[in-house]
Amino acid sequence: MNLSKIREWFDWEKHDLDFMGTRRYFIGVSVIVCALCFVVLWKPGLRLGTDFVGGTEVEVSFKQPLDPNQIREAVEKAGFHSPEVVKDRTDESANRFLIRVQEVSTLTDEQKTHLQNALCMASDDGTPRADCPEGLRTVEVKFSPGGDKVMARYEKEVCGTPTPDVQCPAREDVAKQLVGKVPGIQMRPGPNNPLVSNPRNNSVEFRLQGKADQIMAGLVSELGADKVPTTPDRAEWIGPKAGKQLRDAAIISISLSLLIIMLYITFRFDIRFAPGGIVALMHDVLIAVGAMVVTQREMTLSGVAALLTVVGFSMNDTVVIYDRIRENLGKYRHMTFPQLINRSVTETLSRTFRTSTTAMAAIVPFMFYGTQVIKDFAFAMFVGMVAGIYSTIFIASPITDWLDRKFFGRKLSKRRRVRRKKKEATASQSGAEAPA
Repeated sequence: MNLSKIREWFDWEKHDLDFMGTRRYFIGVSVIVCALCFVVLWKPGLRLGTDFVGGTEVEVSFKQPLDPNQIREAVEKAGFHSPEVVKDRTDESANRFLIRVQEVSTLTDEQKTHLQNALCMASDDGTPRADCPEGLRTVEVKFSPGGDKVMARYEKEVCGTPTPDVQCPAREDVAKQLVGKVPGIQMRPGPNNPLVSNPRNNSVEFRLQGKADQIMAGLVSELGADKVPTTPDRAEWIGPKAGKQLRDAAIISISLSLLIIMLYITFRFDIRFAPGGIVALMHDVLIAVGAMVVTQREMTLSGVAALLTVVGFSMNDTVVIYDRIRENLGKYRHMTFPQLINRSVTETLSRTFRTSTTAMAAIVPFMFYGTQVIKDFAFAMFVGMVAGIYSTIFIASPITDWLDRKFFGRKLSKRRRVRRKKKEATASQSGAEAPA
């Protein structure tokens, strides 16, 4: 092997690397990779997190090692359909699992009606319930958005234990109105449930068991308190309607970012540069999403943030090369457009290498340490950065060259012919005026 040839190839100041000469091979590879990304997006498809599909998510660190099938069976016996149990990859020895169910902590209309009847709510015209004791009648019942709290306003003040001097409904009597009276509804255990939230208007707050509480209760019942902790590490829920809104907002945000970037390149440089930059950005986003599908990572709001960051990083690198191409257009008039691209990419290659390696060096540690959300974010960023460097050189620049030859080549050749004729006319005129 001739080491001098290798050193000469890496000596970018002596000669230009022929990137455009190999563009057909790299474009072919990109087409194949993008086609595979479309296939995996169709099947098995992108795993959307709770942020987008809705549901209840509970993260539990068990006291003893457990099999995912044991946890899944325990959650199903608690009344949940098709639960998803995932081993947390952040710490293999922590016995931490992520449990996700499709049900959310919202009350159905039927359950709300049962709750209003159990709390002896007056009719719409204000007529009190005759079948309920006078001290336990309510004039208003409200439900929290999550469905885990019920606020009731009573006709009379609710106190502790009634005395001969003060006659009022006891808190224990109020609690009995809901305990075991409504199907699928259970109150949270505790001495302050129900709670007199506002004594002035006789308001009482009932705290119900949410889906996360029901999951934990089912785990304790089936697996035992020696294996299941009393409280989860994290419990979140989001409704399907809100998840759909977040999903639509994520798609709109990425689409708007691509549109604004295309307009920026059009006004900042030239119309021939914009399509190549947009195709390169779509290429980067598609490969990053495809990599998340292949590795079975979830797409959450943090994943969308990673994709938007990738768009910004890739566009920054593309703009730097585009700016160098524009500078060289007036500097090297004797070069063809592919030669100009080779020269521009070669001149900015060291800058691209230093910037990219520095950014990747900061991201790589997060791929191995931190929470799973941070790992997924770092993974999408890393893949997107690699794809961004590749697409700037082998996607954006070749498309710009093709557009230049297809739509701007004739105008450029015409200008060059006019310039050449002017030079020839000037030379002949000066020769004719020269003395004999």
